[in-house]
Amino acid sequence: MAEKIEFKTEVNKLLDIVINSLYSEKYIFLRELISNASDALDKLKYWRLINPDLAKPDAAYKITITPDKDHKTLTISDNGIGMNRDDLINHIGTIAKSGTAEFLQNTKENTSVVDLIGKFGVGFYSAFMVAQKVEIITKRVDCDKAYKWVSNGVDGFEISDAERDTNGTDIKLFLKDDATDYTDTIYLRNIIHTYSEHIDYPIVLNLGEAGEETVNTASALWTRNKADITEKQYKDFYQHVTKNFDEPWMTLHFKAEGSIEYTGLLFIPSKAPYDLFQPDRLTGIKLYVNKVFISDKVEGLMPMYLRFVKGVIDSADLPLNISREMLQQSALIAKIRQGTVSRIFKELKKRAENEEDYAKFWNAFGIAFKEGIYEDFSNREEVAGLSRFYSTKSDGKLTSLDAYIERMDKEQKAIYYITGDDAKTLACNPLLEAFREKNIEVLLLTDPIDEFWTQTLLSYKGHDLKHISQADMKLDIERTTPKADEKGLKDLCDKMGEWFKEEVGKVDVTEKLTKSPASLTVEDGQMSIHLERLMRNHQQKTNFDSTRILLINPYHPLIIKLAELMGNQDKAEEVKDAAQLILEQAKIAEGEAVSNPSLFNEKLSEFILKAI
Repeated sequence: MAEKIEFKTEVNKLLDIVINSLYSEKYIFLRELISNASDALDKLKYWRLINPDLAKPDAAYKITITPDKDHKTLTISDNGIGMNRDDLINHIGTIAKSGTAEFLQNTKENTSVVDLIGKFGVGFYSAFMVAQKVEIITKRVDCDKAYKWVSNGVDGFEISDAERDTNGTDIKLFLKDDATDYTDTIYLRNIIHTYSEHIDYPIVLNLGEAGEETVNTASALWTRNKADITEKQYKDFYQHVTKNFDEPWMTLHFKAEGSIEYTGLLFIPSKAPYDLFQPDRLTGIKLYVNKVFISDKVEGLMPMYLRFVKGVIDSADLPLNISREMLQQSALIAKIRQGTVSRIFKELKKRAENEEDYAKFWNAFGIAFKEGIYEDFSNREEVAGLSRFYSTKSDGKLTSLDAYIERMDKEQKAIYYITGDDAKTLACNPLLEAFREKNIEVLLLTDPIDEFWTQTLLSYKGHDLKHISQADMKLDIERTTPKADEKGLKDLCDKMGEWFKEEVGKVDVTEKLTKSPASLTVEDGQMSIHLERLMRNHQQKTNFDSTRILLINPYHPLIIKLAELMGNQDKAEEVKDAAQLILEQAKIAEGEAVSNPSLFNEKLSEFILKAI
């Protein structure tokens, strides 16, 4: 008796997108199903290693493609691990845990579904682009029962008992009338050669009475000599391991020899994945031992700030039956990680020589990469050297810390920076005025992680890193305007401190402003205004609210005038209103919201009216 199960609402929406979108590369479905079959064979090989009681395979591992022109069907079979009833529901009847919402959102913003398929656990569903019905018959290696799964991709699926002598899975596609080309053996050979040549198992084309034909070379690409591998083969393998459809930005194929031997074939994509910043995201490295897949969840194999790196590490020095728990603590894994990271850094340094090319990498992955300055103590300075930033002298282009140091005057000892939400707003911050006047370059740091790594990387190549609000150097700016009267200035600071005690802890005079009447900052060592704003935006409560300091410019005509009026009681309200506007202006320049927008607009309008 078949059991009918409805698709979840989001799965229905997803299937509608996949099936009905204008999708020119429909043949991609075959690559996806072959890739799934390969994964099933990988899992079975590993299961047999850790479960020696499992029966030995009846036949060699392989993937079989059976076209049937008369019945308009195409069947993809494997003798891999297989599935039980729960697997069918969890792996086929639903979408990967975190993927559906992101997929649906991305399809609203990106009409190219081909860029999205495969990233969201929906590879199997690409079958419905060419099939009006899909039937699965499967038997898991540790289960006596076989099961049948049937769906038309519209109104759910049915599961029932089935007959299958051996473990593995058969996926039969009942092809649509416009998809019968997929029963043509010449066409199928071409697709397999193009997209699945690198699969490490024989892909066999069942020709019926004419017998069977192995289509691919069935050898692990990473074990072959680099000189024998074409760029196209590297690209096809990249698309296989990443489920992406773009080209890799970087390909790194190497063999390490010495105290531990291992081979790596790694890629950096040209685009950031949708889940780059999801907390539960794992790194993208598959670990093999002598071409046997062990795990893609070895946390210590690649640091989290390089989680965008994809590919394969294969070592002959790890025991085949090593458990995942042992892997996390293995000293060999730590050595592999150290050597691999070093090779990635070396390759990045080469690519960084081409600024335009390196900017593509940085724009995609820079935010994640900079986490390494904060997290990886042993490689902190190296990660910082490979990082890129905007600055007041970079003319909208990215610059490095080394390039910054080269441009410094001999008298300058520190590297100065300011943090905020975006470079254009930061470039207008009043605190930069004196630095521009003295021709001192300032880094404009706009990513949330910048607030954290600048607290741990206190110096770079002998130069202290300092926020401009904490710069203790004498700027010695030549002034062309007089300074406010000392007594009036002191009275103004005292009064403003009294008027605005709910918003600022202190009002003080500064020599760091040239054009603006005032600016906001915090006490040394306290959380920056930008970081506090980030914490609020992420609904993070903190008991460490920074003390705001309002710095006023004693050379600004407006401050001079207000200082003069401090002794005039008739002008007291006007002075207070003007001072309030100065405070609100300082907030806006710092990216903060004004305390009372309605009152701010009213008072500003009054002053403009008086002025004209």
